[in-house]
Amino acid sequence: MLRLPVLLAALGFASAAVAQPVPEPPAAAAVSSNPAPFVLKDTEVRTIHAKTLQRDYEIYVSLPASYHSSPRRRFPVLFLTDADYAFPLVRSIARRVGNRGQGLEEFILVGLSYAVGDTPQFSRRRDYTPTPNGERTKDESGRTPVFGEAEPYRRFLADEVMPFVASTYRTDTHRSIFAGHSYGGLLGVHILLTEPKMFSHYIIGSPSLWYDQKAMFARERAYAETNKDLKADVLMAIASFETISKASSRYSSRLDMIADLQEFEKALRSHNYPGLKLTTEIIQGEDHLTVFPAIITRGLMWALPAKRS
Repeated sequence: MLRLPVLLAALGFASAAVAQPVPEPPAAAAVSSNPAPFVLKDTEVRTIHAKTLQRDYEIYVSLPASYHSSPRRRFPVLFLTDADYAFPLVRSIARRVGNRGQGLEEFILVGLSYAVGDTPQFSRRRDYTPTPNGERTKDESGRTPVFGEAEPYRRFLADEVMPFVASTYRTDTHRSIFAGHSYGGLLGVHILLTEPKMFSHYIIGSPSLWYDQKAMFARERAYAETNKDLKADVLMAIASFETISKASSRYSSRLDMIADLQEFEKALRSHNYPGLKLTTEIIQGEDHLTVFPAIITRGLMWALPAKRS
């Protein structure tokens, strides 16, 4: 039992504790009721109407840091497929690795987005594939997928997109670089075997050479029968997990894309084209979905090394 003085002291302490004022909560931060969209600096979105295709396409343009401060300078251009994903990624990699021209030569980035009104899957299946014999699948829009319009799409790029870019921005028209991955890489192979001089450099990542029972291998043989040269600088790269194995879920269960790429490389080299400069690489520790950042980083350093004084 507590003695009276102790009890009174305890009661006084409790009363003092109860009497302490409750701290005021921190004031809420002032937040705009109308949030603005995030905008990438020095970028533009242009809509181009494809006259022959009768569709509209958006292109995303990112200008290099010194574009406005160097009004007489002309810049190489990188044309990039699947821009909805790849454009912000490549823009960030270019700025970080480029380090204001110290790590990479500065360039204009042109992201090739999808047809307005189409889902990305529908647009890329149609525009990036060379034959109509595509995989049996469904589009998330409910439309039946269409395949095989790579050549009309290539002509749209050659006849409308590239001239527009050349007339609108200060470009070095002798240095146009293509970059694409998966179906985008397949499109790159189609362009390479159709009009190789359309681009000076090709960055071809994990190309879908399995498409239509390896139709591009027949195209390569047909090209070799009628052409003595294939003048282009080509980098082909793929992930180490893009082969068949049960060791990990990151491997494929049915497609050996590494073997396809190696077979295609062997075919190209067998013709001893004097103007072909071909580099291939297998990137370790990556799979089909994770490898593109590594491919484009290597590709930029390969195609656009910094100029040293």
